[in-house]
Amino acid sequence: MVTTSAAAPSDLFALTKPRIVLLVAITAAAGYALGLRTLAPGQYPASSMAATWWVLLHALFGTSLAAGGTSALNMIVERDVDAMMHRTARRPLPAGRISVRTASAFAWTISALGVLELVLFVNGTTAILAAATLLVYVFLYTPLKRRTSLATLVGAIPGALPIVGGWTAAGAPLDARAAALFAILFLWQLPHVLALSWIHREDYARAGLRMMSVNDAEGSATFRQATLDSAALLPISLAPALLSMAGWPYFILALVLSGSLIALALAGARAPSPVRARRLFLATLAYLPLLLGALVAGAIT
Repeated sequence: MVTTSAAAPSDLFALTKPRIVLLVAITAAAGYALGLRTLAPGQYPASSMAATWWVLLHALFGTSLAAGGTSALNMIVERDVDAMMHRTARRPLPAGRISVRTASAFAWTISALGVLELVLFVNGTTAILAAATLLVYVFLYTPLKRRTSLATLVGAIPGALPIVGGWTAAGAPLDARAAALFAILFLWQLPHVLALSWIHREDYARAGLRMMSVNDAEGSATFRQATLDSAALLPISLAPALLSMAGWPYFILALVLSGSLIALALAGARAPSPVRARRLFLATLAYLPLLLGALVAGAIT
C-alpha cells in the first residue's frame, strides 16, 4: 500500500537507477568520442566544434532519459521480486512509497522524451538503438530472468547498445569498429554479473530468479563460466588496436586488464569464496573505465 499521496522527487529519481544511467552516459560519451575520430572534418554531425559538443549534450541527455525510463519500467515489472530480496526491498515500489500508476506514467514519459530528443536533435539510428534497448531489457530480459539463466546473455545486449548509440550519434557508420565496441561491452558484463549474482545468490533464490549461481552453492560452475567469458573478452578487447582505433599502449593495457580478469576468475574456480567473488566483481568495475579511458585518450591525442 502506498503511504504517501504524492511521489517524492527522490523516489522518482531512485526509479531511474542513477548509477546505471551514469554508466550508460559514460559509455555513450566514449562511443561518441571514438566515432568522431573516424570522420573527416566535412563529415561531422554539426557545422562547428561548438555545435558538435551540442550534439553530444543532446545525445547524452536523450540517452540518459531513455535509460532512466528503461530502469523504471524494469522496477515496475519486478516490484514483487524486489520485495523478496534484502538488497532491493527498500526501493520505492516494494516499500510502498510510490504507486505503480505514478511510476508507470513517469517511466513512459521520460522514455518517450528521451527517444524524441534523439530523433529531433541527434539522428534516427541513435533513437532506434535507444528504443531497442528499452524493448529488449524490459520485454525480453526482465521476464526471462524468472525462467532461465540464459537471460544474462539477453540482458547483455541492451547493456552493450549505449556505446554504439554514442558512436552513431557522432555520425559514424555501423561497421566492424562499432561491432567491436558492442562486443567488448557485451562480454564485460558476463563476469561482472556472474560475480555479483554469486555474492547475492541467496537473495536471487528467495526471489525465484533463475541465475546460474542459485543452484551453485559451491561456486565452481559460476567461476568456471566467468573464466570462459573473461577468456573470450581477451581477444575482443584487443580488436580496437587491430582495427586501427588505438595504438600499442592500448593493446598492452587491454592485454593486462583482460588477463587480470581471467586470473581472478580462474582463482575463484579453483577455490570459490565470497572474497574471490568480490575481488572479481571489483576488478570488473575498474576494468571498463580504464579500458574505455585508454581508447578515448588515444582517440583525442
